[in-house]
Amino acid sequence: MNFNLKDFDRFEKQIVLKKVGISGQKKIFSSKVLIIGIGGLGCPLLTYLVASGVGTIGIVDYDRVDISNLSRQTLFVPGDVGKFKVNQAKSKISKINSKINIIGFKKRITAKNIESIIDKFDIICDGTDNYDTRYLINDYCKKNKKILISAAINKYDGHLYKFNFKKKTSCYRCFMPEKPSNEINCQSEGIFSPVAGVLGSLQANEVLKSILNFKDNLNNKMIIFNSIDNNFRKIKLSFNPKCKNKCSN
Repeated sequence: MNFNLKDFDRFEKQIVLKKVGISGQKKIFSSKVLIIGIGGLGCPLLTYLVASGVGTIGIVDYDRVDISNLSRQTLFVPGDVGKFKVNQAKSKISKINSKINIIGFKKRITAKNIESIIDKFDIICDGTDNYDTRYLINDYCKKNKKILISAAINKYDGHLYKFNFKKKTSCYRCFMPEKPSNEINCQSEGIFSPVAGVLGSLQANEVLKSILNFKDNLNNKMIIFNSIDNNFRKIKLSFNPKCKNKCSN
């Protein structure tokens, strides 16, 4: 994005913040962020990143909009049912800010294509709902020193964690060495709709903090949110000496 007076007006409330300013807004304009999964987490995450002026955003999803998605995936409307999420999200988002470069990947991320998708982006956001894909994304980001910001939601709860692999840090495998025998996701367990909005917004918050080089107070930590009690907890994630990524070395 080229910075002009109209952009100053649009982002005035962000630019006036001492920790942002014009120089910070320019950093946001020049950043490249990838969102994997345009579901309950990806929809609010994408909306806020576009509204904030992130210059290049990749979106990855192979799925079509289902009517059951509409209660929490706020970019979609009944007329989108049966259509590819990537196409519909790109169309909706362009109406918020047509200057943003949205790159759509209408495919499932796999070991064969992950490098071609992720490599060109600085910050990776994981909003997927299965363990195999989370492990795949985690391992690639670890190996290639990417910043990974992930969230997961289930029933009334949400988890947010950040791994800045440019530094020494634990990884997803450190606290989840093996996937559970029973796959847990929104499809099988259900989800309280506002939880998706809260966690997706928190992901967007961490992305912008990373772009602006704010104090890294979430790296190697997890935020746990319970919507019933409106309770937030932050826990430290420990290195696992048995982690296959050898994070503790």
